[in-house]
Parts: sequence; structure tokens; C-alpha cells
Amino acid sequence: MSPRSDIAAVLDRVRPLLQADGGDIELVDVTERKAYVRLSGKCAGCPSAHLTLHIGIEMAIREAVPDFDQLVVV
Repeated sequence: MSPRSDIAAVLDRVRPLLQADGGDIELVDVTERKAYVRLSGKCAGCPSAHLTLHIGIEMAIREAVPDFDQLVVV
């Protein structure tokens, strides 16, 4: 699998959790060791989004893609 498909698979796993709270996440692009995502719905303005992204989702991506570096919100 490619890093992009591995990252997309992680996002597919966490997406139902975000959708249950009225939000969503979209993979916009993957370049080098960074993934660019867009939040929508309640996630876009949620004060906890930073924690969810960087502690939960980013760590899950790092487990799937060992040389992954950074999750960037666009």
C-alpha cells in the first residue's frame, strides 16, 4: 500500500467517530511526509479538534505509516 492509501484507511476508521459528533474529516493531499486534511461540520469549529487531530488521529497515522511527520489542517 502507498502512504496515501494507508492514511486514507486510518481516516476511514476514525471518520464514524467524528460523524457521530456531527463532524467529518477529508484527506485533501499527501506530500512527502505530510497529510493535509479539511475538517467540516462541528469539527471545524470545535475547541477539542486540535487534541483529536494531533493526539488521536496523528498518532494513529504514525502507527500505520512509520515515516509520517505531520498532519496539517487546511
